[in-house]
Amino acid sequence: MNLLSPAISRLARLRQWSIEQWVNDPMAAQHAVWQDLIAAGQYTEYGRLHNFKDIRLLDDFKERVPVNEYEDLKPYIQRMMDGEDNILWNTPIHWFAKSSGTTSDKSKFIPVSDESLKNGHFKASKDVITMYYIRHPESELLTGKSLVLGGSHQINMVNEEIQFGDLSAVVLQNSPFWSNWMRTPDLSIALMDEWEEKIEKLATSTISENVTSMAGVPTWTLVLLKRILEITGKETISEVWPNLELYLHGGVSFVPYREQFEKIIGKPIFYLESYNASEGFFAAQDDINIDGMLLMADHGIFYEFMPLDEAGKKHPKTLQLNEVEEGKNYALIISTLGGLWRYIVGDTIRFVSLSPYLLKVSGRIKHYINAFGEEVIVDNTDKAIAIACEKTGATVNDYTAAPVYFSEASNGAHEWLIEFEKEPTSLEVFTQELDTALQQNNSDYEAKRYKNIALSMPVLHKVEKGVFNNWLKSKDKLGGQHKIPRLSNDRQIMEEILRFINPSAPVSKLQ
Repeated sequence: MNLLSPAISRLARLRQWSIEQWVNDPMAAQHAVWQDLIAAGQYTEYGRLHNFKDIRLLDDFKERVPVNEYEDLKPYIQRMMDGEDNILWNTPIHWFAKSSGTTSDKSKFIPVSDESLKNGHFKASKDVITMYYIRHPESELLTGKSLVLGGSHQINMVNEEIQFGDLSAVVLQNSPFWSNWMRTPDLSIALMDEWEEKIEKLATSTISENVTSMAGVPTWTLVLLKRILEITGKETISEVWPNLELYLHGGVSFVPYREQFEKIIGKPIFYLESYNASEGFFAAQDDINIDGMLLMADHGIFYEFMPLDEAGKKHPKTLQLNEVEEGKNYALIISTLGGLWRYIVGDTIRFVSLSPYLLKVSGRIKHYINAFGEEVIVDNTDKAIAIACEKTGATVNDYTAAPVYFSEASNGAHEWLIEFEKEPTSLEVFTQELDTALQQNNSDYEAKRYKNIALSMPVLHKVEKGVFNNWLKSKDKLGGQHKIPRLSNDRQIMEEILRFINPSAPVSKLQ
């Protein structure tokens, strides 16, 4: 064991008392967060519009402040990006996190205040490390370096004072100077935007480091690890980094990837899931033996939980922590230190424990594919289908799409079943137009498709007319409100329809 380990372990656990406070009494922590938010928000234009200064009770807050989607707050956010202050938040916003788009925009821009970085992302990250050391006091995690692999890190200037980039870029640019000693690669490589060159430099610059942990989306992490093995000629990553002990993952389901990681790493390590988004750091797994993430109750976010049958209502009912039930799905609604007031994140979660509050991300309010961090929604695919039809003269009756997961031999992709009313002259050209249109409508999909590094060209099959209706009929779901799900984030429906078409087809292992 490294001689520094005991001392580092003691330092890392200095936050234990603070963590125990909000874990043991999350309602008190949430009430304090809410009060701080209202106190700051009353000095903003949004707060004055909704009379924050007279809000005394949570019921007042719910009555005066509507539940918002991005489109509702977009005019305020645009003014903030134009340089206006005190619009949604009472301190200047110099950074915006760029994330996947809405129904009308390729990308959306989430305000990131100094407070949300300090009391949200950074505080939560330190608490995750502390919780890990509490569980593993002999860990040598902090005696080596953490390989941090985010998304596209390009920084864009709105003006001299305001910049935007993806969340990982914003966090890296604002991290304290001492964090550079604990992280690899060098910031100049981490902030590169050209992924082919970036993967190469990531691999060559980290091979000789003492990497003890990794953090990032599974898709890109696998691409990097495979390249490292190619360069070194090693059989497993444990031969390159013998002290690797932890992989902190999030963004997409880890289930399809775990077997590949275990094989490529070549030795047992710990895998911890986190729920960290542009809007804030929501939850993290604190115990590898429990399949659920601990809700971060004291990290600058006030949570509300909307029953799914309330979705779409003008004044939906929302619940607090002491009102939720285990096993039920809720839409996550947040108010943040960046001025997102009663904002619908779009994710659905369910609690797997109420003492402590442990949750899992159960999906999205709408159908989507996010197997690789691409966050493709139905609006994206509907528009892409329409453009492909216009370009090729085809007509589509219906379609469904699902992910094709990574394998040792190939990258991921999207598999499509399309029923044409009028077929295109060339299915290959239709596929190309569909792919191009999706990239134009969704920046995250575009990033994953870049030079086929993470996502390959879509795999498209045409099906005979009537196949979808016949499949629905076989399940007693023909007519009424029943329809083929346009998008699925797993392969269950795709495999069912493929087996319906060809009963002798083998069943996929990756449903």
